[in-house]
Order: sequence, then C-alpha cells, then structure tokens
Amino acid sequence: MKSQQSGAARNPVGGHVPVAGGLHSVGLSYARELKAETVQVFVANPRGWATPAGNPAQDEAFRAACAEGSVPAYVHAPYLINFGSHTEATVEKSVESLRHSLRRGREIGALGVVVHTGSATGGRAREVALKQVRTRLLPLLDELTHDDDPFLLLESTAGQGASLCSRTWDFGPYFEALDAHPKLGVCLDTCHVFAAGHDLTGPSGMHRTLDLLVDTVGEGRLKLIHANDSKDVVGAHKDRHENIGSGHIGEDPFRALMTHPATAGVPLVIETPGGKEGHAADVERLKRLRGD
Repeated sequence: MKSQQSGAARNPVGGHVPVAGGLHSVGLSYARELKAETVQVFVANPRGWATPAGNPAQDEAFRAACAEGSVPAYVHAPYLINFGSHTEATVEKSVESLRHSLRRGREIGALGVVVHTGSATGGRAREVALKQVRTRLLPLLDELTHDDDPFLLLESTAGQGASLCSRTWDFGPYFEALDAHPKLGVCLDTCHVFAAGHDLTGPSGMHRTLDLLVDTVGEGRLKLIHANDSKDVVGAHKDRHENIGSGHIGEDPFRALMTHPATAGVPLVIETPGGKEGHAADVERLKRLRGD
C-alpha cells in the first residue's frame, strides 16, 4: 500500500474498504488487494445510530500501517445524519453520531470525516434549516482542538428532495452558516455533482465545475474526492454510482480532474459497484488516467 509511485503524491487513488472483522486486519488487507494508495472506512453502521467503541489494538495497527505507508485515511459518517431535520430526535442523534465519527477519526489517524450535508425536512425554508445547522454543528467544529483532529468534510447530495447542498454554489450559504470554520472542508462526489446538474463532460466541463467550487469556498478547502461515474444522465438527481468510464460521465473528465490546480494533493476514493474485482479495476483505471 505504498503511495510513492509516480503521480501518487498529486492524487493518491484508493477506495472505501470493508472493516467488519477488523479495521486493520480486514480493511487494510482489502486495500492492499486493490493496490490502494488511500482508504475510506466506516467506524459505525452507516445506516444506524449506534456509536461503538473501537478496538484499540486494531486502531493502533491501522494508524501505524497508514502512517508507515503514507496512506491518507478517511472516515465516512453514517448516512442518517441530518442537521437540517425538523425532528429534534434526529438532530440530537446526528450530533451524537457525528461527534463519535470525529472522535474515532482522530483515534485511527484519519485526515477527514465525510458527512452528507442533509436536507430541510418538514417543509421548512432552507434558511431556517441552515440556522439549525449553525446551532448544532458549529459547536462540534469548535471541539476540534487537537493537532491530530480530522477535518469535517461536507459532501453535497445529488439534489433529491429539499437538499441543502447539491450545486457548487450551495456550499456558500453552508460555509457561511459555519463561519467558514478552519476545520471545514469539502468532499466532492463526482456522481452527486453531475446528478445535481453540473455537466462534467466536454473539453472544459470538469474544470469549469471545479472553478465554480473554488470561487464559492476558496482555495485549499477541497480535501477529498469521491470518484464515481454515474448510471444516470446529468441533472437526473439520482445517486446511482457506476464504474469509472462505464457511465454518463466517462473517462475523460476524470483525467481532467487530475490536472486542475484545486485537486493537487487531493486523494480520490472510489465508491463504485462490482465488488473487489470492480474496485481494483477502477483503482487501476484512475491510476492510468492520472498518467502513471
């Protein structure tokens, strides 16, 4: 899992790996089979509210192996988290769940914790939901006072329902609500942003979209990319990932992605179908597009 190959320093390529049975023993073993240069993991059931304690031995082994191999690691917080919810119980559980993911992220040496930006449920105005995001999420960011605390990385959605953040410019009000906190960053999912209506195809589609993102949040805020092709057409508002080059985005935009100034040093994590074989093929394909 060494990330010293040509080009890897600019954009390490890896994947989301399963960890049931052991963060280090299972997760990093899977990563090695993918020839991954970066990894993303869950530290809790992604579709539940449980906040399990980690296994200190596995945590330390995972942290040490990633450090030794210069492999950037990331945590994906559970999908149920929604700081824009009109249901108080959901918001309270969201606070507890994200605090857990951030703490576990620090324990395993993760550089960032990815969280979905949520939606304004219950028919409430976006402004009302964003005020609640500020009230409940800003204190969590202020708790990140350790040198080795991860960044909180906001991931926009495909634009379904009353999504708070789907187009690049939607990150503006979200960052504003959180005072553009120094521990705040962006995880850009290529499938989501394409589904939300940004056409990444053509000679300048990807670069134009990245320009818009930088114009909105500033330089240095893009910390991670979820590199996923899309089963559906641009603007379909459907979150359906496809293997790299097999969907409506195609290969060329991913090549362009790795030439934009904003992506220098930013890892790419795949969340594509096909199991281990499909994942390994996608990692290899992205490395080829990177120009190894």
